[in-house]
Amino acid sequence: MQRFVIVLAAGKGTRMKSTLPKVLHKVGGKPMVQLVVDTVKNAGVDKTVTVVGNGADQVKETLGDSSEFAVQTQQLGTGHAIQMAAPLLASEQGVTLIASGDAPMFTTTTYEDLFSYHEQSNNAVTVLTAKAPDPTGYGRIIRDEQGNVLRIVEQKDANDDEKKVDEINTGVYVFDNQLLFESLQHVTNDNAQGEYYLPDTLEILREAGQTVGAFQISDFGESMGVNDRVALAKANQIMRQRTNEAHMRAGVTLIDPTNTYIDVDVQIGADTVIEPNVYLKGQTKIGSHVVLTAGTTIVDSIVADGAQIDASHLEKAEVREAATVGPFAHLRPAAFLDREAHAGNFVEVKKATLGVRSKMGHLSYLGDATIGADVNIGAGTVFVNYDGMNKWHSNVGDRAFIGSGSKIISPVDIADEAFIAAGSIITDNVPEHAMGIARARQTVKADFWQRTPLFKKFNK
Repeated sequence: MQRFVIVLAAGKGTRMKSTLPKVLHKVGGKPMVQLVVDTVKNAGVDKTVTVVGNGADQVKETLGDSSEFAVQTQQLGTGHAIQMAAPLLASEQGVTLIASGDAPMFTTTTYEDLFSYHEQSNNAVTVLTAKAPDPTGYGRIIRDEQGNVLRIVEQKDANDDEKKVDEINTGVYVFDNQLLFESLQHVTNDNAQGEYYLPDTLEILREAGQTVGAFQISDFGESMGVNDRVALAKANQIMRQRTNEAHMRAGVTLIDPTNTYIDVDVQIGADTVIEPNVYLKGQTKIGSHVVLTAGTTIVDSIVADGAQIDASHLEKAEVREAATVGPFAHLRPAAFLDREAHAGNFVEVKKATLGVRSKMGHLSYLGDATIGADVNIGAGTVFVNYDGMNKWHSNVGDRAFIGSGSKIISPVDIADEAFIAAGSIITDNVPEHAMGIARARQTVKADFWQRTPLFKKFNK
């Protein structure tokens, strides 16, 4: 049986008080709607249609090829939004999941269980429900004396008895696809809001002799919707706890999980140790037996087994096995540290390779350069790669030595086992085994002290 999903993502989200569409605010490092689409895809969905409206172009750009799109130009309710997807889905045979782009906390397991329950029960529709500690604001599940679902009543339309019901609609459903679009033809906007409610289809289907079922989840927290910044912070807190617990159960040590921030797509190997106030973002991959000390931020980067990152910032960089970084280093995009290399304190690397066992220990900049193996780069060295118009590339061979305070004016090639004298400004190639020295010869002026203001100051 084919499985489809319609993700509702057209709302404006005025309570977020943001120019960014609500569904594009991030939970666990991903836009909420992307998180929903990815989660349902993992549950075995064959086709995804996202209904967009407010900020439609931004949502489309975010989701890209992961979804097809239907446009709701007027927000006239959830039932109306689903009808916008009819040209893409109404003729299909199968079951359709309805999910909300601002409800990112449902797990793949929940969606899989809901699909399985629906398919086994032969319901026309199965609504996902939960018991709410405080049901205020939620649609209530109204059942008959035998426990069968009769209808869903929205908060604004509920009477006093219905408001006491604590079983709530999570906003997630699975429908027989054909019956979904047939029943939507009979939905009216005769309610307090003048909108077309998707839940009205349940009563329409029941009165037509179809079976309406419910599948109740045990974790009410999954049903959390995000409508304002307070809820967004809470959702991130819950997702962070869920993510961190999963890593710890897989063998990762988090010294202080409450203050460790790991995005949902980050991968981490076993026996890695992560200290507090570490941020791992985007598509970052961390190997096994890695140490990440407090204050480290890693974005879309790869850190291989046995490496250590000490209070440093990495973005779109790669650090190979047993390499060390920091403290207070900055690896910018396309930085590559090979095995056992070292980029030390206040070192910046961009679009450059630091070779196997090569060291760049202090206060230096390496940009647009390829450094060979076993090279020593002294403190205060700068690879001067930009002439105001273009970036230029330099190469340093194996076992070369770059003295402290040197400036390498790119493009130059420094060959294997060449030496650069400290304080030099190198503008020409240096051949193998040679030494490049480019600095003014020292002059010593005797008795200069007596000519300075300091002499008068200290000899009054």
